[in-house]
Amino acid sequence: MFLKKTYQKSTGKTQLEIVQGYRENGKPKHKVIKGLGYLEDYLDQYDDPVEHFKQVAKEMSQKDEAEKLEILLSQRLPDQCDNRKNLGYAFIKDVYARLHIREFFQARQKNLNIEFNLNSIFSLLVFNRFLFPSSKKNAFETKDIFFENYKFSLDDVYHSLDHFYEYSEALQKHLHEEVTALVGRDTDLGYYDVTNYYFEIPYEDENEYDDDGRITKVGFKRRGPSKEHRKDPIVQMGLLMDKSGIPMAFNTFSGGESEKTTMLPAIARVKRDYGIDRVVVVADRGLNTSDNTTYLSGVNHDDMHGNDGYIYGQSIMGGTDEFKKWVLDQAGYIDQEIEDEDGETIIFRHKSRIVPKEVTLKDSKGNRRLKTNIYQKQMVYYSEKYAKKQRADRDRAVQKARDMIANPGRYTKATSYGAAGYINNISYEKSTGVISDGRDLSINEEKIAYEQQFDGYYAIVTSEIRMDDHELRDRYKGLWEIEENFRIIKGEFDARPIFVRTDEHIDAHFLICFTTLVILRVMEKLTGEKHTVKSIRNALCNYGCSYLDQNYYLFDYRDEVICDFEKVFGFDLGKKFMSLKEIKSIVKYKK
Repeated sequence: MFLKKTYQKSTGKTQLEIVQGYRENGKPKHKVIKGLGYLEDYLDQYDDPVEHFKQVAKEMSQKDEAEKLEILLSQRLPDQCDNRKNLGYAFIKDVYARLHIREFFQARQKNLNIEFNLNSIFSLLVFNRFLFPSSKKNAFETKDIFFENYKFSLDDVYHSLDHFYEYSEALQKHLHEEVTALVGRDTDLGYYDVTNYYFEIPYEDENEYDDDGRITKVGFKRRGPSKEHRKDPIVQMGLLMDKSGIPMAFNTFSGGESEKTTMLPAIARVKRDYGIDRVVVVADRGLNTSDNTTYLSGVNHDDMHGNDGYIYGQSIMGGTDEFKKWVLDQAGYIDQEIEDEDGETIIFRHKSRIVPKEVTLKDSKGNRRLKTNIYQKQMVYYSEKYAKKQRADRDRAVQKARDMIANPGRYTKATSYGAAGYINNISYEKSTGVISDGRDLSINEEKIAYEQQFDGYYAIVTSEIRMDDHELRDRYKGLWEIEENFRIIKGEFDARPIFVRTDEHIDAHFLICFTTLVILRVMEKLTGEKHTVKSIRNALCNYGCSYLDQNYYLFDYRDEVICDFEKVFGFDLGKKFMSLKEIKSIVKYKK
């Protein structure tokens, strides 16, 4: 409270009032607490009436604050209470809006006879996956943490997953177009890789067969090579990413299928739907197959001319004898100083060559008939840091192998992963998986010596025969970004456990994860990639508030991320107190 003096021309006197200041819609306002009359009426009562009433206003203010504090401190929480809300999702919603995802669902919902709002449910699941990843059920039960007016049931959430599955490829295409318009895309280079997600269930989905015994549908959750080396049924996910690290498309497929066959359909769909003429695919050596190489080189196309391209990792020990001899031959290697990803100056030893590679084409019935040559650039480089890592990895495996020989009863086929290859004569009991008794187990010293000669060498092959060695290595190094995307989906977004059962709902679950990842990557681009994923999620999770009274909320978190994001997104989040009206203006969809 303070003393307000107002000179009135009509009376020639100065009116005195004790007023209280406040803000409404950001504008300063005054509320009269007590009228005091005119200054001139007090000149004979006080030596300095203005100073006297200033002190009165100060004492009234202190008394009022004390009474408010006493009332506040005496308040008690009800037995069931959760007054915390999150406002960090405002940034996620802003990117969500810039990508026009709401409009995507609005356009499709017009043709559906459903009561619930698809966009409302999808946005909740995205906000939840970004900040507080959990089951669909938990996302529904905790939806009030956001300042949104959600009007749907838990059954509606599960029913909506069928529609999300139906729109999956269309939404991926929509996101590609919106990302291109918002932050730009470089689609000349596409990074593709596959990961899998296990299900802790005792059975795998059955294949479906026709009357002639042919498979008509492959079971979705099937046992296959697991990234975690588990025996549980898995579902696999392929992800295609642009050069900037922003996902372009994903596909899911059965855990029983080979990941080597999944890339080509994904590339073909993206080129067709996204209107892309040519893609150079960067992938690890697990996808370096004859069929993939042949297709991307174009020699199996009708016009017999190359269209797309590839950059693959190449297994040295899995190569031909001639290739391995060329790798170990020190003739032709060039030594150059470069700065590695850790900022250290290292010697980059490398050499390359262009060679013909024989491939076998398929006829119209899928049978291999015609052999032809394609030209391929092969580049090999040596890194002492990589050599030390390989030696350390092998030493750990050999140490485990020695312990297996000394204590075979401690290990089974499942637990001997990575070390069994260094043991001669090892076998397992079929019924139990334990190491068979009576075997003369010994360390395979010849294998160790054979591998040691290749320590530190790594090879890359490409269809881009004019690309120089440094550019080739730099482009292949970008493959770590897709591994980072998988790490975010699995780690930060807790994509597993999946908590849904049907094939369609599992695919919809990954669509939500994919969309959330796209939003995160776009958010990074918009904010200059200054902050780590962990720091962004931590800031947005923590930027929340508690309800006070009369539709006012108290905010208690602020950090560098919030400050930087404010500047980019145009929000004012520096206030300690905000009204519900102010908050609603922040989280509303912008036109």
